[in-house]
Amino acid sequence: MINVGGVGVTPVEENISPLMLRNYGKWDTHEILRPGVIKRISQTGDECYTVRIAMPPSRISVASMLELCDLADEYSGGYFRITLRKAFEFVDVNPEKIDALIEKVEAMGFPVGGTRNSLHNIMACPAWLHCNLPATDSPGIAKALGDALIEEFKNHKLPSMLKINIAACANIEEALMGDIGIIGVHRDQPIILEDEIQRCERPTLIYICPTYAIKPKGKKGIVINPDKCIHCGACTMACEAILTGDPELDGYAVAVGGKASNTGSGPDLGSIVIPYLPNNPPRWDEAVSAVIQIMDAWRKDANPDERMKEWINRIGWDRFFKKTAIKVSIKDIDGYLYGSEFARSDLRFGW
Repeated sequence: MINVGGVGVTPVEENISPLMLRNYGKWDTHEILRPGVIKRISQTGDECYTVRIAMPPSRISVASMLELCDLADEYSGGYFRITLRKAFEFVDVNPEKIDALIEKVEAMGFPVGGTRNSLHNIMACPAWLHCNLPATDSPGIAKALGDALIEEFKNHKLPSMLKINIAACANIEEALMGDIGIIGVHRDQPIILEDEIQRCERPTLIYICPTYAIKPKGKKGIVINPDKCIHCGACTMACEAILTGDPELDGYAVAVGGKASNTGSGPDLGSIVIPYLPNNPPRWDEAVSAVIQIMDAWRKDANPDERMKEWINRIGWDRFFKKTAIKVSIKDIDGYLYGSEFARSDLRFGW
């Protein structure tokens, strides 16, 4: 991509360290020297050391980012990268300076780890920081979980990698692609402001609803069928007279068994095992308790390198609920028979 006159994305080679550019396409293997420290080995014999740290969910202050940039200038030649799971990696660190770098980033409050069989960086959408559709505060839950599980991020004591994804509403499918997913749920249909709805374009509202839940009412009003509404929020973005969310009813569900990689049994969508938990900030005790409950059962019973989904496939759902002591609900485990096929047909996945 050409950067003309400072507009657009800069060329890739300007953002890659000389060592990585010199070995582009030649990286052969890697070793995890200790939690968060990776040694990558090229076919040419060159070695690149990276140090991975956890990042705050969905946002980071300019001051903190500038401090991390200063450390990158001092320890990795000014180069770093943000991983797909939003972790921060210092690239091409002098192996003799790794201990000093780790000491400084941990003094800033950023733990080092998230590699191999550990808790990887927790992913969360911005929720109310950015969006008008959330049913829960996903960055707040991610922060509470990160604090509670920080030791699992810093060591390699889990059976396999553990990925936790959090979405504030059902529009973000990423939550169903983690070993444990948390999805915000609205439990009541959108609220229609009857005195203001006439200002909105009724044909647009009817057309924009993906499930045809919106029908005309009278000359200018509308009615929403609660049996068809999926709380996608499309109508709220087309009309300010429709509101979504109820502080007294909103909460979140917990899913397990999602996976985005092709390893093992391949990619799959998670299944709901806890249909509803209430919003309870600031420490989100119910979410933390549920995740630890599931994680501990998996840790005690899983084979080495067995992801959450493979463990469930081996023991079956009946034993999963018994081992995790989760009460079974009629709303648990969706019956979409083609869920796996759907997940594997996504453009990001291959067979």
